[in-house]
Amino acid sequence: MGTYIALMNFTDQGIRNVKDSTKRADAVKEAAKKFGASMPHIYWTLGQYDLVAFIEAPNDESATAFSLAIGAAGNVRGQTLRAFSRDEMNGILGKMA
Repeated sequence: MGTYIALMNFTDQGIRNVKDSTKRADAVKEAAKKFGASMPHIYWTLGQYDLVAFIEAPNDESATAFSLAIGAAGNVRGQTLRAFSRDEMNGILGKMA
């Protein structure tokens, strides 16, 4: 499973309905299963981003499909970063000549 970090901001629609934000997060966590993914952590944040979520998915394609589905709902817009654990990074570094 790969780990992805999603940095998100509310859209106009999302901020108008911000009172439902935690309920929407629960629905998104459930929807992740459709993509073989999970969202074990979501945080509402201060600063440049309104939300930070950690996503686990079997591959980049599944993570991308899940991220697009979240965006298509219209409540948030953001970017997704592929994150590597220490062990994964050691494997990557081991491939260097």
